[in-house]
Amino acid sequence: MATTLNLGGVKSMDSKGRDEIYVAAMPLRGTKGPAQLLFSSAYSLNLWDLQHYMVIIRPSSPSQPQAFVFDFQPEDPENIYTALAALSGRGIPGIVLERKIACLPKRKCWFVGYSDTDAVERAKRFNEYWDTALRINQHDCRNYTNDLVNCLTGQKHVLEHLRS
Repeated sequence: MATTLNLGGVKSMDSKGRDEIYVAAMPLRGTKGPAQLLFSSAYSLNLWDLQHYMVIIRPSSPSQPQAFVFDFQPEDPENIYTALAALSGRGIPGIVLERKIACLPKRKCWFVGYSDTDAVERAKRFNEYWDTALRINQHDCRNYTNDLVNCLTGQKHVLEHLRS
């Protein structure tokens, strides 16, 4: 079960009809071999800056039993040249992804609040304007997660709150 975080978004009885917003972390993807082993180890050791962050929306509508994941990542995250360019500080092509999941992740998934509007539609509109030129530590999955959560819930700098 996801952890509930008190950021002004604690689950309450008045949550009926409001979409739930979560933040989740997972290992960074890399080329098979040493790079993937390094990223998986960093994730297991909970090294904050070496994780991939995403936003999960669980709609309140019974007609949508699945949750939606929104994230921002390199177009080709397993390409060694992409990794080298990203690590050198150069911009690389990014992509915003949307997919459905049947259930929330069991680990590293935090409830951060509710959206007062149709969160899935709002996230899709947000994505239409998101700049997909990815630059590590300047415009990456952390910026995307913080900005999308802010758009959906009004909470600023959610990853900093989670980190502390």
